[in-house]
Amino acid sequence: MNNDGLLRRTLVLATSSIGMSAVLGACARPGAAARDPKQEGSAGEGDEVTPGEDLMREHGVLRRVMFLYDEAIRRLDGHEEVPEDVLLSAAGVVRRVIEDYHEKLEEDFLFPRFERAGKHAELVVVLRRQHQAGRLVTADVLTLAREPLREQAARRRLADRLRAFNRMYRPHAAREDTVLFPALRALVGGKAYAELGEQFEDKEHRMLGEGGFEKAVAEVTELEAALGIADLASFTPT
Repeated sequence: MNNDGLLRRTLVLATSSIGMSAVLGACARPGAAARDPKQEGSAGEGDEVTPGEDLMREHGVLRRVMFLYDEAIRRLDGHEEVPEDVLLSAAGVVRRVIEDYHEKLEEDFLFPRFERAGKHAELVVVLRRQHQAGRLVTADVLTLAREPLREQAARRRLADRLRAFNRMYRPHAAREDTVLFPALRALVGGKAYAELGEQFEDKEHRMLGEGGFEKAVAEVTELEAALGIADLASFTPT
């Protein structure tokens, strides 16, 4: 081998060695090779909850309260006992977590953005109207649940209000989850979306206290146990 060939072979070996060292070094650094451009900005373990996730998990609390209402309706129709404190507590969760906090987030931070952009404007009109209707129904539930339920007429009035609530909020929440919330990020952009997450967190701490969502879930779990409907496995079809 002449001198030129030897020089070229030496350069190739050196370059290969440097490339391999870089790969091994990247693997040795925690997280250095773990970044995936397609996953940038996605929520992972330890990351903040995104605005859409935040709103949807609060809908999970709402759905569990509606499940409590379903059981109360069944008992009212069947002349079974409905513990007053359980129903009042369930309606209290709706008033505190859903109406005074969750829906206010939507009304202050989401609905105006869609209205200004001319996106889903007709849907937002209906959602606003249903928020107002829901608050009236909750007020009725809180009043009726405090009355003696010995008379069938009183039981029927309360059951009808609970049915009205569930009938409206099931499609209401589903429409927000599948239409409005998924469109939010594209509407506002990544930076504003992240800022919304921080605003939501600040509002939650100020209005519901530290761990407000977790406390709401714990309260609903206790109410499910009080009504004997906490065992998820018992609802599995056979």
